[in-house]
Amino acid sequence: MTSIDDFEIFLVSVPGLEVTLCAEAVEKGFARARAVKGGVALMGGWNDVWRANLEIRGASRVLARVGSFRALHLAQLDKRAHRLPWREVLRSDVPFRVDATCRTSRIYHSGAAAERIARAIHDETGAPQSAEAEVLIKVRIEGDVCTVAIDTSGELLHRRGFKEAVNKAPMRETIASLLLRQCGYDGREPVVDPMCGSGTFVIEAAEIACGMKPGRSRRFAFEQLATFDAQAWAHMRAPKDVAKPQVRFYGSDKDTGAIRMSLANAERAGVGGITSFRQEAIEDLVAPDGPPGLVIVNPPYGARIGDKKALRALYRGAGRTLATRFKGWRVGLVTTETELAKATGLTFAPPFGPIAHGGLRVMLFLTDPLS
Repeated sequence: MTSIDDFEIFLVSVPGLEVTLCAEAVEKGFARARAVKGGVALMGGWNDVWRANLEIRGASRVLARVGSFRALHLAQLDKRAHRLPWREVLRSDVPFRVDATCRTSRIYHSGAAAERIARAIHDETGAPQSAEAEVLIKVRIEGDVCTVAIDTSGELLHRRGFKEAVNKAPMRETIASLLLRQCGYDGREPVVDPMCGSGTFVIEAAEIACGMKPGRSRRFAFEQLATFDAQAWAHMRAPKDVAKPQVRFYGSDKDTGAIRMSLANAERAGVGGITSFRQEAIEDLVAPDGPPGLVIVNPPYGARIGDKKALRALYRGAGRTLATRFKGWRVGLVTTETELAKATGLTFAPPFGPIAHGGLRVMLFLTDPLS
């Protein structure tokens, strides 16, 4: 049985970004992290679970894997589920729910598997089951091996707690942070997003530059577990001195509503003083004063917003603007189509991806500094 003090922690990743997320985890001090399909696995304890939720920008969820065993039929699943350390982890007064999946296993009925796990939890702890419970037990049975994990995050981690307004087809903060990392951004250069929407790239870049913890303004499901130490958590999440970047972060968009959203979101995030947003078409864009940095843009793809034929003109115009006015800047372009990236006329390295984004598969195209 897995030790309750040293167990596998799984950082769920958007497919295609596992290696980038692993690099972030290692940088944040999770030295035993390794990239695997669907995320990043590492070993640690409950303090590590809390810190991962608080500090890792790119993870979608943090799962605590509290047990793994073979089960060939439901009776065996029932018996072995009763042996897991439920009373050490779950509180008797906090409701829970169970979600089970079965693949290539002799136990094929996920509903029946979930019922057996839920019965074991209730028998061992007395905790009530509820479809609305924040505490979620995730069970995966694959190849006759049952893995039991607790979702310690609750709401998906891209919900930082400050972004109340979003535009069409928004980029999730978790994906944005990893794409910035993939572009080589480390918080020490200015960032420009000329199609900023609700400001996600600009705000993420500013927070990274300030050293702000992404989970500082929200609550987590692990606060409802028996392993939670409120005093230790308060110390861990206590505000630290925020770095004062020497550069600024700029967003623009032709839509007035997008600029209003971006301004409000940046203020709530605490980066209003180092970000600038203005209504502006991309053909009117000029490089800000100061050193060059990164332009990152997530234009319409045509798959969901706009028409691809009409979009070629938009991409061509954007490429001309960047090539003539942003000498020395790198450009990161997120799109679904190599053809659209080529329409910019910019010279890109081989694309990174594909990356799952809102039901689509996008790629990141990156240039060297423009000359």
